[in-house]
Amino acid sequence: MKPINLTESNFDHTVALAQQPVIVDFWAEWSGPCKLLTPVLHELATEHADRTIVAQVDVDANPNLARRFKVTALPTLIVFRNGTPVNTIRGVCSKGYLEAVLNN
Repeated sequence: MKPINLTESNFDHTVALAQQPVIVDFWAEWSGPCKLLTPVLHELATEHADRTIVAQVDVDANPNLARRFKVTALPTLIVFRNGTPVNTIRGVCSKGYLEAVLNN
């Protein structure tokens, strides 16, 4: 399963209405570290589909979202609960680390 694509038009609606945690990857096609993280996010999206929404925001196509959440490094992952950001992770990290963050 792939992460869902969030844009400036569907971001607020999707994140605010989510009943489960949402982990949003702010990424860019040209970023090598982002490409390293993509397979991990696909695994999370598949293995945690029943309890977590995994999503991605292309910062080049959605610069206002990147500015809004002060994304200054790629990849940046933000975990939302009840529509509120509760954790920010910058850089590539392991699936185990992301699972631990989601379980807190």
